[in-house]
Formats: sequence, structure tokens, C-alpha cells
Amino acid sequence: MDPIANPFAPGAGSRPPALAGRDELLASADIALRRIQAGRHAKSMMLLGLRGVGKTVLLVRIGDLAEAAGYVTALIEAPEERRLAVLLVPRLRRLLSRLSSREKARILGNRALGALRNFASAFKVSYAEFEVGVTPEPGLAASGDLETDLTDLLVVVGEAARAADQPAALLMDEVQYLSDEDLSALIVALHRISQKALPLIMFGAGLPQLAAVSGAAKSYAERLFDFPGVGPLDEAAIAEAIRGPIEEARAAVDDDALSEIAEQTEGYPYFLQEWGAHCWNVASESPVTLDDVVSARERVMAALDASFFRVRFDRLTPREQEYLRAMAQLGPGPHRSGKVAEELGVAVTSAGPIRTGLIRKGMIWSPAHGETAFTVPMFDQYMLRAMPDWQPADE
Repeated sequence: MDPIANPFAPGAGSRPPALAGRDELLASADIALRRIQAGRHAKSMMLLGLRGVGKTVLLVRIGDLAEAAGYVTALIEAPEERRLAVLLVPRLRRLLSRLSSREKARILGNRALGALRNFASAFKVSYAEFEVGVTPEPGLAASGDLETDLTDLLVVVGEAARAADQPAALLMDEVQYLSDEDLSALIVALHRISQKALPLIMFGAGLPQLAAVSGAAKSYAERLFDFPGVGPLDEAAIAEAIRGPIEEARAAVDDDALSEIAEQTEGYPYFLQEWGAHCWNVASESPVTLDDVVSARERVMAALDASFFRVRFDRLTPREQEYLRAMAQLGPGPHRSGKVAEELGVAVTSAGPIRTGLIRKGMIWSPAHGETAFTVPMFDQYMLRAMPDWQPADE
């Protein structure tokens, strides 16, 4: 069929044509936004899930809901080895510029901008927009202690939002990459915001280990955040995600074709987009048939291997690749860490640093003590394809 009319456009964080199966989560986020707007308490939220389940898409959608409700928002991605101060300064500068433009918030908005300038200076964040027009606020967010200064900064941001009668929302992706110090400081600051009932809320997204990491950083994190899981789509949502866009494009898909797509993707939203896109392109005419799905498989796997999987594989050291290949040899998992070490032919203590590095890179996580699981769906199958000649230690 016509590739120009193809309704599917798979890509990192790209919004699918149908955001299926997430109505309950989005409704919860909207309720939280409305409660904060009404001056009532609501927990911040951390979306937890594996790669490819659509956390980034959901975060962007929540940002849209916030903007539509009258919020000022700041969307932040936390890449590996970047400090929180560096990430926050430019985003908060834009947010505060919007707040301070409102006459009734001008004084507090300018005070917050002055605090932000102090914060940037204290943590050596270079940002050209501070060079003109922003006067430092004496003694505010200027101590050099992140926990203290970030709390002071977010409190004055919240006060400016209250003065403007315009609540604020921070949206942060890949939160698991924050350092322990940065995550702890963020939790402390948000806790103070909650205590003061200021109109500022955070929505974050990260890998499944984030709940445990947050609790380890500050024990009250579990009372500060809701941690909804974002998982694969069920049968009805899969049908909505595939059939809906195809029908909107004035085509159709057979039931058995849809069932095969569901089986191949296991309901993971990113994989659904790849399969939908390639099945459309393979089909010569409507409807998309089971034969089209079977014919598209080679193209889909090549596309996933070249992008979704390969980009993660290439970030690994040779020893990390071997560790994941040993995991793949054991199956999808989770696996006992000792069993993986045994498959590698090394002591558990020797494998420990490799495992720790893979957790930091977001490639694996620990669903329970002593267990190890992939954060990337179907990565075990990819590792078998990527390293076909690898042999376990006992062979």
C-alpha cells in the first residue's frame, strides 16, 4: 500500500497514531493535575517500565494535559553522567520567564530568577541568558549544598507559580540515570514543596528499578510518589493500536494478521509500531493479511536489530556483551546472578562489577534480591543473533 499514507511512524519517543491502553494512567495524571490546580494535595508520579513500553510518549502526553489545564511546564531528559543542576537551569529559566511575565507574579518571578542565577553560579552551570537582565537574589540557593539549594530554588519557583495563579509541572525522563546525590536532593525538594502545599508537581519516567532506588535515597519517597507500572498492552489495546490507525487510513487488517502481530510483539508498543509500519508497506492492497505479516517479519527484525537493539548493544564493553550473552543463553529471565556467573565461568564476585555497570547503563535490573533481568524486551533473542558463535563456559 501507499507508504506515504502509512499511519505508523516508529521512533524513539514518537507519538503513535493511537495511544492505546493508557486511559487509566492518563486519567490518574489528569486528576493529580486538577487537584494541584485546585489547591489540594496530590502525589507526584514516576512511570516505571521496560524500554519500548511508551513511557516517554506518556510523559509528553501528560505535559500536553498540563499545558491544556493552564500549567507552565519544563520537560527534561536525564542522560547518563549529566548533573541535575545542568539539566534544570535552562528549563527552569524558560519556565520562570513565563511566570514572571504575569504582572501579579513579577516580583516573586524575578526573585526566583535571581535564585536560579545563584544556583547556576553555585554549581558552575554556564548559561548565557543570565548575563543580562537577572539580578542575583542575595543568599538564596547559593550555599553550594545541592539538597539545600535545590529545595530553596523549587520552593521559590512554587511560590512564583502560586502568585501567578498558574501551577507548574516538571516532567523528567530517564530518571534512573540521576546520581544518588541528585535523586536524593530532588526528593527532598519535592517533599518540601508538598509540605508547603505549593502548586508544583513532578511527573517522571524510568526503568523498573527506580522505585527501589528512590526508596533507598529517601525512605519517604514511597509516600511522596505514585509508581504506576507501564507494561505491555493487552489484546484489546493491541487491536486498538493497530486496527484503529489502519482503518483511519481507509484500509483494513484481517483478524488472523492482527493475532500474529500480537504474538510477535508480545504487546510492546514500540514493536507494534514497527510491525504496523512494515506490514502496511509489504501489503499490496487492503486488507493486511497473515501472509503480509509473515512476509514483513524479516524487514521488521532487520529494522529492530539495526536501531532499537543495536544502539544499546554498541554501548557495551566486550565483557558486558559477554555477560548479556550468558544471560540470553539461559533464556528470557529473570535469572539468579550466580547462575549467570556460572554460565560465564567466573566467580560471582568477579561478575559483580560487570553486573553493576550494566545496571548503571540501564541494560538490566534486579526484580528481586540476587536476580537479574533485561530492561529491553526480547533482548535475549537479539543477543543470540548478535553473538551466534559464543559458547558457555562449560562447552
